[in-house]
Amino acid sequence: MGDFVRVAAEAGYATIRLERPPMNALNAQVQAEIAAAAVQVSDDPAIRAVVIYGGERVFAAGADIKEMEQASYATMAADSRRLQESFTAVARIGKPVVAAITGYALGGGLELALCADFRVVGQGARVGQPEILLGVIPGAGGTQRLPRLIGPARAKDIVFTGRFVGAAEALAIGLVDKVVPDAEVYQAARDLVARYVGGPSVALRAAKQAIDEGLDTDLDTGLEIERLHFAGLFATEDQRTGMRSFVENGPGKATFAGR
Repeated sequence: MGDFVRVAAEAGYATIRLERPPMNALNAQVQAEIAAAAVQVSDDPAIRAVVIYGGERVFAAGADIKEMEQASYATMAADSRRLQESFTAVARIGKPVVAAITGYALGGGLELALCADFRVVGQGARVGQPEILLGVIPGAGGTQRLPRLIGPARAKDIVFTGRFVGAAEALAIGLVDKVVPDAEVYQAARDLVARYVGGPSVALRAAKQAIDEGLDTDLDTGLEIERLHFAGLFATEDQRTGMRSFVENGPGKATFAGR
């Protein structure tokens, strides 16, 4: 557990909680603690799904600008690598991950949320990539993960203008997956991950890897990635349990061990 990021586990899922008031600015220490939290939840077999949460008022308002204001090119060439690596650690958590977004998710805050598989936002939430207003561009995945999610034209609009996007528009363009009252964001995210807690965790990890890795390559290579994961799952206990249960009891009744 770090100074600004903590992991709380219960009932098969974990919450990665950002706690750097007032706006959860993502300075170097927070970035390192996010990466450590991602490794922790990835390595714990008792954790089947993950929620990333910034609290009731804000998800994360972005990088710590005071920390970067006087940085040189040489400094940022190294620091930006560490920033990307910390967020990539979240994207590579081999379990379903949901970002629970209240208030602002801007700049690095939105880029962190883009590393999740799903995004639940409050009605009053605002998301965006305002880096252009500072004379720079997104540096933690915004120019790459955002267009892959919502398409290049919509991503360029958000990145080029630096404007804030409201919850309704974010839902309409596929940037987020669910909008709920602000006070219900965390519970809605918990409800979403609950469906995965009792699932076949090895197959879920394989499905996530196949989709994510396939998106970064051509169709033929993606199909080969899928085929290898598919065949490999026939070495798992969950495959035998799931197919036996289907034959004997019908679909959707298996109890998986996660092995």
